[in-house]
Amino acid sequence: MGKADGSVLQADLAARVAGHFSASADLKSASAAVLAGPIAKAIGLMTECLRSGGKILACGNGGSAADAQHFAAELLNRFEVERPPLAAVALTTDTSTLTSIANDYSYDQVFEKQVQALGRAGDVLLGISTSGNSANVMAAMRVAQKSGMGIVALTGRGGGKMQAMLSTNDVHICVPHTVTARIQEVHLLALHCLCDGIDAVLFGAK
Repeated sequence: MGKADGSVLQADLAARVAGHFSASADLKSASAAVLAGPIAKAIGLMTECLRSGGKILACGNGGSAADAQHFAAELLNRFEVERPPLAAVALTTDTSTLTSIANDYSYDQVFEKQVQALGRAGDVLLGISTSGNSANVMAAMRVAQKSGMGIVALTGRGGGKMQAMLSTNDVHICVPHTVTARIQEVHLLALHCLCDGIDAVLFGAK
């Protein structure tokens, strides 16, 4: 490859990267009107849970597992203001628990069994799935419902099978897109909005 060819490739890559930025920005702007209401409702559900001494359990797979851990860390430690730690647990981090359940039973039960053990009435389950069809997240949702927990479902692609599982008291935050990367980018923004809203309601953060 000659030097000129390399320059053309770099220009093409730069344009490709710029296109991703534009697509992400456009989706976030378009999603604001659609998601602001559900996110505000989710903040209300989560703050009521935390005020009552409950906890938030979060789960998801792959990038959504990372988002669950990110969210739990922001609550347990801090987001943008100094305040007391808040009760949140990511169900994606204990490899001994995950591999034990997957090996002895099924990967579909890795979150379900943890919710059975840790979830209590008044707690909230945050289930994250870009497709809305993650079997292990849906299994956790079924247990959460039986336990009297609230549910916040963070999805995309129309909400998949998870959408039909939700009751009127649950919250569905569904990104209006079909590309996984774009959905995950808005998921992260939604999680930061949840963290900010929780701090604002509980501690008056500006």
